[in-house]
Amino acid sequence: MLYQIYELNHAAVAPWRQVAEGASAFWDNASNPLSKSFVGRTASASLQLFERLTRRYAKPAFGITGTIIKGKDVAVHQETIWQKPFCKLVHFRKGDEKLMKAQEKLLIVAPMSGHYATLLRNTVEGLLPSHDVYITDWSDARTVPLSDGRFDLDDYTDYVIEMLQQLGERAHVAAVCQPSVPVMAAVTLMAERNDPLRPKSMILMGGPIDTRVNPTAVNKLAESKGVDWFRNNVIMPVPFPLPGMGRFVYPGFLQLTGFMTMNLDRHVAAHRDLFWHLVEGDGESAEKQRDFYDEYMSVMDLTAEFYLQTVERVFVHHDLPNGTYAYRGTTLHPEKISDVALLTVEGERDDISGVGQTEAAHSILTGIPAAMKHHYLQKGVGHYGVFSGSRFRNEVVPVIATFTAGHK
Repeated sequence: MLYQIYELNHAAVAPWRQVAEGASAFWDNASNPLSKSFVGRTASASLQLFERLTRRYAKPAFGITGTIIKGKDVAVHQETIWQKPFCKLVHFRKGDEKLMKAQEKLLIVAPMSGHYATLLRNTVEGLLPSHDVYITDWSDARTVPLSDGRFDLDDYTDYVIEMLQQLGERAHVAAVCQPSVPVMAAVTLMAERNDPLRPKSMILMGGPIDTRVNPTAVNKLAESKGVDWFRNNVIMPVPFPLPGMGRFVYPGFLQLTGFMTMNLDRHVAAHRDLFWHLVEGDGESAEKQRDFYDEYMSVMDLTAEFYLQTVERVFVHHDLPNGTYAYRGTTLHPEKISDVALLTVEGERDDISGVGQTEAAHSILTGIPAAMKHHYLQKGVGHYGVFSGSRFRNEVVPVIATFTAGHK
């Protein structure tokens, strides 16, 4: 019922949002003598903020059209090379084919945790100069018809394996946050099957490998509530007339609410700052704020089965570090991975995946020689700083590039 109320609320506010857009255009019109006055700027800022706070944010575009390699501008073209109902594999193909073929292939597995893969735009941009980059572009579950079937944690693992095989040669795989566990499961399966296309290296970034280590508020909530609480309180059917009508999901708007309440003071302050940037005519600062929230407020639904299995197996029962993680009923043995190099990356101030949770992979993957393992702790960054921002570009990217270059 909550999902229906949410949709009805959007429909009810829509006319007022249109009024706000029209009124804002009136106050912004250069021919309006009050447009440059304090009253005019204040009215426009208020209307813009109302529109932003009540709109439904669409899926953003990656918008990556080029990169710079050794001082040379190189065109980049985005293309889908593999697709299934719940995911597309996107390739950022460089215009210089000779240059691209000389680079190591890198599959970035984006998190399926509420935001779209475009949240990793900065990750892609940072790694494009040194790698031939591919990324998983997960589907919003509310757009996938029931006729396309279920999608659970094991299906996620299958998708990762298929995408690595799609690359046609041994590549590198980087999991950002949530996918660290299913990516390790996928690589374990490929190792157990002696798959010739198993990756050369596995890069786990800010992932919940063992949430018993330095548990965060997110980890404590999941463990204290248990999976039944989440099943009874946050799972609901997609309403009419959306394409996924009837599919049970964990709605993106609930995930966004959780994200916002974790740092509510900061988000309130950010919107207050945006208001005053607009009033003061500080277009550059306002644009930065808008760009960030255009991405942050864009969320997607997750299938109920995937979400609940993740809560249960990763956050409540800790299957992977306990040695009980199973794929379709068969227990996996990560210690059998022996020729896939391992890099773990953590942020010193990460409040989502605590320090040590990702590093725990080293004690699980005992079959990988010490010379093929490396851990890197990025000082001074939180969760998002592990894969985006200036420190990611200037400090984390060189670590990844050096690591993959050493394990060709």
